[in-house]
Amino acid sequence: MRLTQEIIAAKRDGHEVPDADIRQIVAGLTDGSVSEGQAAAFAMAVFFNDMTEKERVALTLAMRDSGTVLNWDDLPGPALDKHSTGGVGDTVSLPLAAAVAACGGYVPMISGRGLGHTGGTLDKLDAVPGYVTQPGIDLFRKVVRETGCAIIGQTADLAPADKRLYAIRDVTATVESLPLITASILSKKLAAGLHGLAMDVKFGSGAFLPEPAKARALAQALVGVANDSGLPTTALLTDMDEPLASAAGNALEVAYALDHLTGRRREPRFHEVTVALGAEMLLLGRLAANLDEARGRIEDAFASGAAAERFARMVVALGGPADLLEAPAKHLAAAPVVKPVFAETAGTVSGIDTRAVGLAVVALGGGRLRPQDGIDHAVGLTDMAGIGATLGPDRPLAIIHARGEDAFLAASERLRKAYRIGEGAAQGELVAGRITERTRA
Repeated sequence: MRLTQEIIAAKRDGHEVPDADIRQIVAGLTDGSVSEGQAAAFAMAVFFNDMTEKERVALTLAMRDSGTVLNWDDLPGPALDKHSTGGVGDTVSLPLAAAVAACGGYVPMISGRGLGHTGGTLDKLDAVPGYVTQPGIDLFRKVVRETGCAIIGQTADLAPADKRLYAIRDVTATVESLPLITASILSKKLAAGLHGLAMDVKFGSGAFLPEPAKARALAQALVGVANDSGLPTTALLTDMDEPLASAAGNALEVAYALDHLTGRRREPRFHEVTVALGAEMLLLGRLAANLDEARGRIEDAFASGAAAERFARMVVALGGPADLLEAPAKHLAAAPVVKPVFAETAGTVSGIDTRAVGLAVVALGGGRLRPQDGIDHAVGLTDMAGIGATLGPDRPLAIIHARGEDAFLAASERLRKAYRIGEGAAQGELVAGRITERTRA
């Protein structure tokens, strides 16, 4: 067993760190024998000197093994999941999990809360009265087996080393480190015991990594490490230069997802990403022979109502109302001030600062800048104009759902600044790349 400072020095000097040393660092993060200063120094050494593929796999597996590792081999079908790097209006997980379940997959989806300008799946489900987002493991297993899907929050005993390391990265400006991002995401997914994972890696103004090249590098790292760690994984590169849905805000996004599930409204961009990710999950789970067949099965799950039925069963099994799909307004909180905001000049939406749109939702109270911040589930935006939309006296930028008049006025100003109005615009390619184990190099 080496001194911790010797391991840090080796990484500082650019050497490849042996697996045993990486496991020692992670064990020390878990039991507290590695100090805050040592953890920060190790993170900074990795930030500047990167990690080899071998080191990345060793770090990911050690973090996976720092706590409980679930096993779903007793299920009659594959355990599948998806992970998104986050954005605005990205509530894909809700209809996606149900659609994959309707196609024979099992989706034990362990999701997180929102931070900064991005929304969190768990915050959205907290807007559903009675829905238990932190069930015990026995109930989690029961719901997955009986309904095919369960969307819950991370338990304290899944990859606990990641929780401590992330908190340190957050205050030491090392969050952007590619190997540390990769290990953080995948350690939790590997601990969930999955048989297949579809990654949605976003780029654009509302993405964690706006530059397409950096998003592609992350996708390649995730696919490489996941597959080398025994988890079949495919990544899609998707556009976040505008909100994915026309709604942003927790209860509002739940209502949007319910509309998509029931067919009351299905917007093309949101539907395309949902179907594309669902198809990848079915292919990874060997529930379809090729992508065309997989896409057809996901489309059928929505068209037939099978996905909606699965979602309704999951909600009830986790404590939510039985009539949520039929009567969402009866159960979801509504803001007292609901008014449109108009652009100062008529014209075509030529660009959107999507991050600023997300921060407008945060400022309304619908998101958090610090983990301890509270959430107002009722507030947010609906009917957001997308790139190419023509604005005028009969077409607003969005409908603002606010707690009060002052909040409405502040959000109006933020939105006007977030939109660029011109005479013409072109949307980028929505699904701009697909990275598999064979294509990641």
